[in-house]
Amino acid sequence: MTARIAYDRYVWKEVAHLLANLPIALIGFVYVVLMVAVGAGLSVTIVGLPLLAAGLVGARRLGRAERARARVLLGIRVDEPSPLPHRPGGGFIAWLWTVLKDSVAWRTVLYEFIRLPWGVLTFTVTLVGLVVLWPVLPYLARALSNVDRAMVRGLLSPSDELERRISELESDRGVVVDAAAADLRRIERDLHDGAQARLVALAMGLGLAKEKLLEDPETAAAMVDEAHGEVKLALQELRDLARGIHPAVLTDRGLDAALSSVASRCTVPVTVEVDLPERPAEAIEGIAYFTVSELLQNVSKHSRARRAAVDVWRADDRLLIQVTDDGCGGARIDGGTGMAGLAERLGAVDGMFVLDSPAGGPTTITAELPWRHRGASRAAAAR
Repeated sequence: MTARIAYDRYVWKEVAHLLANLPIALIGFVYVVLMVAVGAGLSVTIVGLPLLAAGLVGARRLGRAERARARVLLGIRVDEPSPLPHRPGGGFIAWLWTVLKDSVAWRTVLYEFIRLPWGVLTFTVTLVGLVVLWPVLPYLARALSNVDRAMVRGLLSPSDELERRISELESDRGVVVDAAAADLRRIERDLHDGAQARLVALAMGLGLAKEKLLEDPETAAAMVDEAHGEVKLALQELRDLARGIHPAVLTDRGLDAALSSVASRCTVPVTVEVDLPERPAEAIEGIAYFTVSELLQNVSKHSRARRAAVDVWRADDRLLIQVTDDGCGGARIDGGTGMAGLAERLGAVDGMFVLDSPAGGPTTITAELPWRHRGASRAAAAR
């Protein structure tokens, strides 16, 4: 009765997997042996290593097929490894080296190599179980399938932490590149539409004043006065633009003075508390400054608050920033206030962005950044 109950669809899937092991393992074994033998044998020639690389690409496809078979018949889900990194402009040699050192492909080669004797064993035992030992076949199938599951997980799984980290870094690199491109476009737009246009108008005004200098000195003097005002406005725009790129006060005096300067321009009274034993690395300091600057702009534009506070401190190896206000609340990451961009920028440097803004307020935003020492950052840059 026990054996009859044990015969369910899961057992028959395991039996099918075990019987298919031999033909599939035979195909995989022949492929990897030929691939390694031909590639290694011809490695002294110009075609050997490219053939070996092409074989490793095929081994990756075999691994994908084996993971799919295990998913359908053994009921285990193994994540697909990350695709091979593609470096634009790297050329054929870069691609070849990337493929030849692909650990996923080489583990698949090992898997296919050791599967042939195991496939012979599982096929024989399962076939005998079907004919002679059918009362205990479910238990044999489960035991043999568990070994198969262990082999798939051990050799065909990606290295979880490494693969996850690679995926995160690839995503973060895209965020950093996009953010840098957006900043560059903003600077170009501000220069073109602001200071550049004003300087062009100034040059034209001075040219006209020069022409009228002898004919109509009073009009020329008025035009020069107007040009003088335009120069002052252009200088102010250039100062604002430079402050937006990297304020001098941040470079000279650090976060405390720079954040106090930002708070003084906020339309809401802001208290600033910075408790840092030393200055962090320039990059981290800059990100912290622009994060607070963006958040205080949101306070001015959207919060309807009466007061706000900025606190910055260090906890172990993290730089923590907290911005609070007593406004109307209801802020969201996807609310169109730039907070999604802030969260992406912080995530790109292993930071965090936490928003707590219930309807009616208050709003508390906490940002975390990794603490990096200033001296270590300069030494790394010098290297």
